[in-house]
Amino acid sequence: MGKHSSAVTRSNNRRPVYITALGLLVLSLGAVFVVRSFGSESGADGFLGGSGSCDDPTQVSLSTTPELQSSLEAAAKSLASKGGDDGTPCLQFTISAATSAKVAQDVASGSDNRPDLWVPDSSLWVAQADDGQTVPTIAVPSVATSPLVLVGRNSNFADTSSWLRSFAGAEPALLDPLSTSPGALALLAVQAERTKTSASDTQVAGVIVPLAQRLGSMAKPYTDTAALFGRANQEGSTLVVPASEQSFVKYQEDHPESELKAVVPATGTLVLDYPIVVTSKSDAEAVTEAAKALGTELITDSASQAREDAGFRDRLISPLSGGRGVGDITQLTKPTSDAIDKTLLNWTRLSLSTHSLAVIDISGSMAEKVGNKTRMQLTIEAASGGLALFPNSASLGLWTFSTKIGPDGADYKELVPIAPLSDRQRKKIVDNLRVQHAVPNGGTGLYDTAIAAVRAVRQQYDSSAVNSILLFTDGQNDDPNGPTLDSAIKVLEGLRDPARPVRIIALGMGPDVNADELRRLAAATGGQSYVTRNPTDLREVFIDALQSR
Repeated sequence: MGKHSSAVTRSNNRRPVYITALGLLVLSLGAVFVVRSFGSESGADGFLGGSGSCDDPTQVSLSTTPELQSSLEAAAKSLASKGGDDGTPCLQFTISAATSAKVAQDVASGSDNRPDLWVPDSSLWVAQADDGQTVPTIAVPSVATSPLVLVGRNSNFADTSSWLRSFAGAEPALLDPLSTSPGALALLAVQAERTKTSASDTQVAGVIVPLAQRLGSMAKPYTDTAALFGRANQEGSTLVVPASEQSFVKYQEDHPESELKAVVPATGTLVLDYPIVVTSKSDAEAVTEAAKALGTELITDSASQAREDAGFRDRLISPLSGGRGVGDITQLTKPTSDAIDKTLLNWTRLSLSTHSLAVIDISGSMAEKVGNKTRMQLTIEAASGGLALFPNSASLGLWTFSTKIGPDGADYKELVPIAPLSDRQRKKIVDNLRVQHAVPNGGTGLYDTAIAAVRAVRQQYDSSAVNSILLFTDGQNDDPNGPTLDSAIKVLEGLRDPARPVRIIALGMGPDVNADELRRLAAATGGQSYVTRNPTDLREVFIDALQSR
């Protein structure tokens, strides 16, 4: 804490935000800082103290999420006017507004911008603000609340039995989960509701993987709630936007003609809880007392009415008056710090762009039937359907392999070079897949193909993407002229570069697959293998594999 001159300053500050607990680099919303002082010092922004003696008030810098700034300013002004009366502490608050992700970064990195007190929109950011020396503590658990809701046109809410089904039935437009609370809470709600829905990992991945790929491929993540509401309100829009109830209520007030509605899935929802957090490195006791005094001021009748008018619920999450918002809600279990870290890390990994080579087995055994279809047909269907999981910014190429099918007797053949998935590239891949057939009596030249594929992807390495080989096979290596498994693994390990990883993701199917062989080949590159004895399950295996790319 220290002395602050009274002033109103405005500046634009755009800079990266790091979620340091995860070691991740993300881009934050450009925050506008508005700083005002409220206290007993004569002339402080024009506000004088109360009748008590407050010649040397305690100086407290406070940073708040922007939507709560006016409510905190009013409470700080009221509290300052009482300074020195009836044991009320003498305080002068300097209040600034910034996104929660921005303040978490400042605190965690030891920035000079570190405030004494902080009011984020969600307590999920507190763990992200640990600088390794002074752990932020919550002095007041909540000064306001706002449940997470889904906002969209009525036609997009055919199934609101869960967050996952709501996402699957429309086009979710998530605010950036790495720099906004509504975005992060939406992902956490999908996980938290699984105790009620029993949704499998594959079911969740089937929705979240393509969502992460689509949103992660954007040049700039969504950060403007009102802009998303505007898009969702357009006739024919399929967008649904996870957002705070408070932001929806304010949008409705500003756009009374809007056809948007807000819903909470039947499983329940998570809540933005607006705690007061002590982030000061010194005088923690005095700062904590200031936080509690401010928290007490915020539950007075006048402050409570101002909070309600602004669209926030009280700390008991009582419904808003006048029929505003979504009424009574069911709360999902609040996520743990470990769950938050795991979910955000998973999103970061899944949202990275893809630079991959699909390598498909066309050996003779692929002609064997499973039900009414051959293994070849099932593989082609799974690979073709998998294209839909990748955005246009992803890059993908296609090879096939058997024995001696390529130039100079190679076991592999390039069909489509790796390139961004434009409409033309997608058509080329699909057209080439459709004409493939199993090579009669063709063997499985697995080892030579795996080595050649890794080398090919390394030659075109994309440092901004996940570089991998998606290797589909129904058998095991049976090329007598190729290397042994041990020698192939030795070569793959020699090609491995932690700074430029190229991983094999092996997808095996059918009873003839050698699971240990695939596991060792993939592991030599830092990748993973997946085996299904029933080739009809290949699509689900493919989705699982994409999560570990």
